[in-house]
Amino acid sequence: MGLDFEVVDLPDADHPEAGDQAPDFERPLVDHEYWEDRALSDLTADGPVLLLFHTMDGAFPTTYMWNEVRDRGWGQGESDLQVVGLSISSPYEHKTTIDERGIEDADYRLFSDPQNGVAEEYDIAHDLDGMAGVSEPRPAVFLLDAERVIQYAWVADEWPEFPDYDEVEAAIDDL
Repeated sequence: MGLDFEVVDLPDADHPEAGDQAPDFERPLVDHEYWEDRALSDLTADGPVLLLFHTMDGAFPTTYMWNEVRDRGWGQGESDLQVVGLSISSPYEHKTTIDERGIEDADYRLFSDPQNGVAEEYDIAHDLDGMAGVSEPRPAVFLLDAERVIQYAWVADEWPEFPDYDEVEAAIDDL
């Protein structure tokens, strides 16, 4: 079977691990109606947060990740878990992704970080398709408690790579 992409090994990253406090940041947070500048600490003050770093909107890894999250119903129902994404895509692109992935009813929100500064702070930035000066976050999952302490961490070692969604779900259930 021919792939339309190459699997690429990513360099080692010194990203935060379980037990570390996740770096705080403030960026535009987009929902199905509007966006506003919000800090990660504002969200964790309300309870646990599942922070998903993903490729730019429209790329197949983003589509696959959000379909999986939506289908599993994370952060829905009686759960106090908030599920938020983060990528280099603009707020306008995020609104399209929210609509196209059918995640508006789930109230998932997406941080917009076009300069990729948050991924750099988390040490998970990588060059986008070998383009000089253009980077995006590698896929990553951080499950944070109300104090922003990481309860679960997964960061891709290659592109494309996806988390073990059953493992993420088990970590959510252990909160």
